[in-house]
Amino acid sequence: MTLRHSYFVYIVSSRSRNLYTGVTNDLGRRVLEHRDGLIPGFTERYRIHRLVYYETFGDIRDAIAREKQVKAWTRAKRVTLIEGKNPTWADLAVSQFARTEKQIPRSEPRTSG
Repeated sequence: MTLRHSYFVYIVSSRSRNLYTGVTNDLGRRVLEHRDGLIPGFTERYRIHRLVYYETFGDIRDAIAREKQVKAWTRAKRVTLIEGKNPTWADLAVSQFARTEKQIPRSEPRTSG
């Protein structure tokens, strides 16, 4: 018996629509890591953690190839991709992952200090 794994190419966005494209084998966990600021660098600094797009793959090589393809695109082309499936830029994490809905709270504004 072979286990079938799923791999995801995803795009997360900030409220001001800065974008980050990544690949993972656990989308719910990865979104939580972005939300909790556990991914240092660009996504943490610009609060990029709203899941606005994702695709599912059965083979990691296909997922990595697609991630590289999407990352090479212009911003305009990535925006068209997102808006083709998510025209309102809704945060898909809350609606798509019912099992983790309570673990993925809506974004709260951070205060400095």
